[in-house]
Amino acid sequence: MAFNPFNWLLGLFSLDIGIDLGTANTLVNVRGKGIVINEPSWVAIDKRSRKPLAIGSQAKEMVGRTPANVVAIRPLRDGVISEFEITQAMLEYFIGKAHQQSIVPLPRPRIVIGIPSGATEVEKRAVFDAAMAAGARETHLIEEPSAAAMGAGLPVAEVRGSMIVDIGGGTTEVAIISMGGTVVSRSLRVAGDEMDQDIIVYIRNKYNLFIGERMAEQVKMAIGSAYPLKDEKTFAVRGRNLVSGLPEALEISSVEVREALAGSVQVIIDTIKDALDEAPPEIVADLLETGVCLAGGGSQLQGLADRLSDELHLRVWVAEDPMTCVARGAGMVLEDLDNYGRLLVGLERNTTIKRT
Repeated sequence: MAFNPFNWLLGLFSLDIGIDLGTANTLVNVRGKGIVINEPSWVAIDKRSRKPLAIGSQAKEMVGRTPANVVAIRPLRDGVISEFEITQAMLEYFIGKAHQQSIVPLPRPRIVIGIPSGATEVEKRAVFDAAMAAGARETHLIEEPSAAAMGAGLPVAEVRGSMIVDIGGGTTEVAIISMGGTVVSRSLRVAGDEMDQDIIVYIRNKYNLFIGERMAEQVKMAIGSAYPLKDEKTFAVRGRNLVSGLPEALEISSVEVREALAGSVQVIIDTIKDALDEAPPEIVADLLETGVCLAGGGSQLQGLADRLSDELHLRVWVAEDPMTCVARGAGMVLEDLDNYGRLLVGLERNTTIKRT
């Protein structure tokens, strides 16, 4: 490709952005500045006009508290777009918010967005189109496990194998990476959201108490675990009694929550075992040295690393600041697109579309 000085100047001054467009949270990494936005992927809309009224943290505060003409939704489900126009509005908001931090007008940004490794061509196209419509000059897609591995500091470009398990809100991504490419990958639509639902169903069935998603998330974060705790804990949950229809509060223990989460945790463990079973023996030998790295918000479930270590007979550890790994990895790709370009995936004929 011939050198284009105009494009070079645009690249020099544009505010290039790496985005982890997550089911639960969206993180924005601006080149040279780091993570500047970390907000929930919630949008409050007017039911009649479908216009966004609030986005991010403000919208999440409205969940379960909106009047009849307003609804708070998450425009992404299982890591992919379910509401295209609302996702576009959310991206425009976050890109605009990142640009507000500059005191001078800037050209449209180049964007790298993480997508699930199991995303279909239609789902990839939806993310690409939403980013371009939201104001990107150039959009690239990268599989979330590859970005997470880079953000976690794994030696993805080396010959030896590395393994990453990225547990987000909508998906769990499992990948074994070597020489900058994916050797084995699994994308599982069981993650943080499914765990929240497990807690809701468990409490409803055992205590006839109906709790909301936010309460279930609080329970999971406070006392959820995948392995017996040294000191078991309790947590007060509040909801509506399904028999009397009246408000009720009760205490549940971490033992009960662990029982509620057992099914989803076991599915994740079995998926990791399947990936290991498919890996070449040389890479399995590498993993005995390098171990397994956990990333994503779901990796912070108490005792998960210990449980996996027992089940897999490998060293398992949680990455530093696991929630930001995908966004940091996307930012690293932006820093050196020439060398990391091989990690970008899909829609090659479309990613050449640029705006000035």
